[in-house]
Amino acid sequence: MINLKPENTMSEFNSPDNTELASRFRPIFARIAEGAVAREGGRQLAHEPIRWLKEAGFGTLRIPVREGGFGATLPQLFRLLTELAEADSNLPQALRAHFAFVEDRLNQPDSEERQRWFARFRDGELVGSGWSETGNMKLGEVLTRVSPADNGWLLEGEKFYSTGTLYADWIDVYARRSDNDRDVIALVSTHQAGVAREDDWDGFGQRLTGSGTTRFSKARVEQTHVYDFSERFRYQTAFYQHVLLSTLAGIGRAITRDAAQGVAQRKRVYSHGNARLVKQDVQVLQVVGQIASQAWAVDATVQRASHSLQQAFEVQQRGGGEEEIKQANILAEVEAAKAQVIASELVPRAATELFNALGASDTCVSKALDRHWRNARTVSSHNPVIYKSRNVGDWEVNGTQPTFIWQIGHGE
Repeated sequence: MINLKPENTMSEFNSPDNTELASRFRPIFARIAEGAVAREGGRQLAHEPIRWLKEAGFGTLRIPVREGGFGATLPQLFRLLTELAEADSNLPQALRAHFAFVEDRLNQPDSEERQRWFARFRDGELVGSGWSETGNMKLGEVLTRVSPADNGWLLEGEKFYSTGTLYADWIDVYARRSDNDRDVIALVSTHQAGVAREDDWDGFGQRLTGSGTTRFSKARVEQTHVYDFSERFRYQTAFYQHVLLSTLAGIGRAITRDAAQGVAQRKRVYSHGNARLVKQDVQVLQVVGQIASQAWAVDATVQRASHSLQQAFEVQQRGGGEEEIKQANILAEVEAAKAQVIASELVPRAATELFNALGASDTCVSKALDRHWRNARTVSSHNPVIYKSRNVGDWEVNGTQPTFIWQIGHGE
């Protein structure tokens, strides 16, 4: 068995250094952070912040420099998504499907079709998600159908949890062909009457991710925009998870920020406290230190895991052997799962500890500090962490490969 070790591999695409990338986007992140509480309170979709990111070319981070993008490595991408999540945790998740589709194109041979997609992304176009279905469907069943039509395809069906779709120009749809029952990906433009998007996501967290129900009624799909799901890039499951991990790491940073600022500015003290100023109360400082340490541990864990994902990409790019590619993908999946176990535990805990450092007035709805726990708990509910822990244990004990692809639906 080939034993791959995670390495700090940053050479791909002549990537810019971290300082160069950060200096370009941090002013935008700061503007986004300024309006985060107001958007949360008014349930205002983040159309303007998304526009700022598009205008800055954020959606082209992974496109090679020679193709007009930034050529960021995967660790660099997820570091930036963590910073974006610190500003507003809705936005990395809203862009999750976009970056996954960009990654899929990067893993395909160069072609005119791939170049057309890169050109669209340089123009600021974004991709949303259309994979999950609800209703009376059996496990493994796909109700959304794509059918051959003149000069292309027609798409019929309904998707829920359509993350990012309300901000998107295209939707990455998981469907089944009506002519041969093969599972496929269909890329459908949102700029047509056959696509209806609703802002009906009613989760208690991540309310502004642009999710909800998407309906397709004889939606037109170009001939070249349907391909077999089996052709998707190999490490996609770990990639999707890493966007959620970066989101959790960013929430952890935001909790640390708000805890430190809240304590530094607080004037009211308790008669049985330890100091005349809260910022000098040793017990309160201990709470803030605990929160900061938990957030730091998550951030470090997520960054460590991202290097094995970069390794899986590089092995694929250089045409490694099948066994080497397989082992790289296993390592990426297992490390993403380990990071998920840590992040799903520590970030919600830090969001609760936040209120031990503050007072009852900090539970005011106008401050929206509860959003940190709600958002972290919602992100942690994606891809059940109990099954990830089981996968890690089964790999460590029995060498059983982790679950790469799964579906949800009614059981027996």
